[in-house]
Amino acid sequence: MTTTEQHIDEVLTPILEKVSDPEIPVLSIMDMGVVRSAVIKQGIVYVEITPTYSGCPAMDVIGDDIKAALKNAGYESKIELILHPAWTTDWITPKGREALEQYGIAAPLEAEADKDVLLNGKRLVKCPQCGSTNTKLVSQFGSTACKAQFQCDDCQEPFDYFKCLK
Repeated sequence: MTTTEQHIDEVLTPILEKVSDPEIPVLSIMDMGVVRSAVIKQGIVYVEITPTYSGCPAMDVIGDDIKAALKNAGYESKIELILHPAWTTDWITPKGREALEQYGIAAPLEAEADKDVLLNGKRLVKCPQCGSTNTKLVSQFGSTACKAQFQCDDCQEPFDYFKCLK
């Protein structure tokens, strides 16, 4: 974590690692970095989560999935949505970035490179299918608002690019 530290009880980590991001099911909510803290106090698990962007429609589903996973493990829980500090793509774990690529979504670039790609048409985004950077922006928005649609000029495959959010 570069922007803020997580505080997660080690007993809860394996439970939370099994909760998938509903929009990208190959990623856990832990790999996405949306869980800011999870602690057990007087038998109740208190979990703080941060949305990937303000108004993210997946947060209700994530909260419900966390509650269900913890209930299945024998815990009562309370979920709190934390908006500050704002989530950043820096919080995606290396394992999460690799899972994105294997799933066919290009992982976010650094902020300046992201701007060059999205605003200046630079060819820096690596195609998750063939690895080429001979790619072009098709649309500022992909399957969700946090992604952009790209196409590879080498293999001709379309793919999503997860935008850098800081």
